[in-house]
Amino acid sequence: MTENIRPPLPPFTAETAAQKVRVAENAWNTHDPEKIALAYTVDSQWRNRAQFLAGRDQIVQFLKQKWAKELDYRLIKELWAFHEARIAVRFAYEWHDDSGNWFRSYGNENWEFDANGLMKRRIASINDMPINEAERKFHWPLGPRPDDHPGLSELGF
Repeated sequence: MTENIRPPLPPFTAETAAQKVRVAENAWNTHDPEKIALAYTVDSQWRNRAQFLAGRDQIVQFLKQKWAKELDYRLIKELWAFHEARIAVRFAYEWHDDSGNWFRSYGNENWEFDANGLMKRRIASINDMPINEAERKFHWPLGPRPDDHPGLSELGF
């Protein structure tokens, strides 16, 4: 089944690791939990902040709850390092709560993939910083970041 294979596949090169990061960024910016969960193994293990998840069903529920709270979410990911079937990523995303308070969340993720390119482990550490709406840097219509929008390094993050 092709849905069980998610190129690029490990072992990663600099080019394929960067592609994998951008594919993940684009997927998360769709805000589609069911589609996103298909990029993970059925028994994928997550740590997100202090929350621990196991499997696609928990991933879907987590993402639904996340985006019910984190409104107008826009994410940028950047490759930090890679080795064989592992990728380290740094990221930032902007969002607001239902009271209109804006935040920029910064973090790092460690990813481990199976031979089919599905993520079997995701470890995320994230910090939230309140910002004023005027301080926002991620300006594009909801959905994947346009190719011409600056990345984290270009934005000075």
